[in-house]
Amino acid sequence: MVVRHYLGYGGDGTLVGVSGSGDAVVLRGVRKRYGDVTAVAGVDLTIAAGEVVALLGPNGAGKSTTVDIMVGLRAPDAGEVSLYGMAPRRALDEGRVGAVLQAGALLPNATVGELLRAIAALQPHPLPVAEVAAAAGVSELLRRRTDRLSGGQQQRVRFALALVGDPSLLVLDEPTAGLDVAARRDFWAGVRRYAGQGRTVLFSTHYLEEADEVADRIVLIDRGRVVADGPTTAIRAMGSARQVRCTLPDADPDALRDLPGVSSVEVHGAAVVLRSNDSDATLRALLAAYPLAHDVEVNAAALTDAFLELTGAEAH
Repeated sequence: MVVRHYLGYGGDGTLVGVSGSGDAVVLRGVRKRYGDVTAVAGVDLTIAAGEVVALLGPNGAGKSTTVDIMVGLRAPDAGEVSLYGMAPRRALDEGRVGAVLQAGALLPNATVGELLRAIAALQPHPLPVAEVAAAAGVSELLRRRTDRLSGGQQQRVRFALALVGDPSLLVLDEPTAGLDVAARRDFWAGVRRYAGQGRTVLFSTHYLEEADEVADRIVLIDRGRVVADGPTTAIRAMGSARQVRCTLPDADPDALRDLPGVSSVEVHGAAVVLRSNDSDATLRALLAAYPLAHDVEVNAAALTDAFLELTGAEAH
């Protein structure tokens, strides 16, 4: 086992050395307060190299503060922080980490190409600008000034800036907030190409469908703590409800609602969706009462349902 030293912080904010095994990201007991408000209340998180992890949670859950601490923009009040077995600042200086954060404007009056070349010159092992531009989908923008870019184009440029140092870890904090559907699609296509090379990706998002489609694993934070952590299918299963779907012409919603375990009913023509807290009982009663029902499926509830149940928050 490889043993590395982590950069930790005592309760008084002083640096302490802590040891453990190597991973892309390690947070242990991380805490952060702002006055009387506890933003992060003891987060423990380990991300192995090569994982694509989504960080989810309602507004004010502590996602952005956790990300800021992870990349060294804020010091925790207590806890351990390690990126590839080293302090966040050192990992950044070595070009191991690229980030696309919520805050921060592009340098005005510069072209995209000038900005990429300037940032590349600061990196210890930069990728060729042309290669980065192609990967981020900004090749056609290299001669355009940054103040003449659309929101989606600006975000793709930020993605290129995060990639130019050839990082092993890419951290994305709400990277598609405010983007339209096409811009979000293009952005995630670039991220998938990056992740497909075996790199590590951590992203926070309010768009649950993005987490469902992109992530290998979901970490759900609420009130500054990790309340769920696992594959998307496992997170869905943490919700108590299941969905029973079938094709049933001329279905009576009121009669279906009376089936055991059913909490809600949706009928769209011949398509029926039952939300149930006891899918076995619901399915037996459904088939007994409606033997002509067909194309029957039983699935875990949608990720949104599990999110709401685990956090009591309003999903976006």
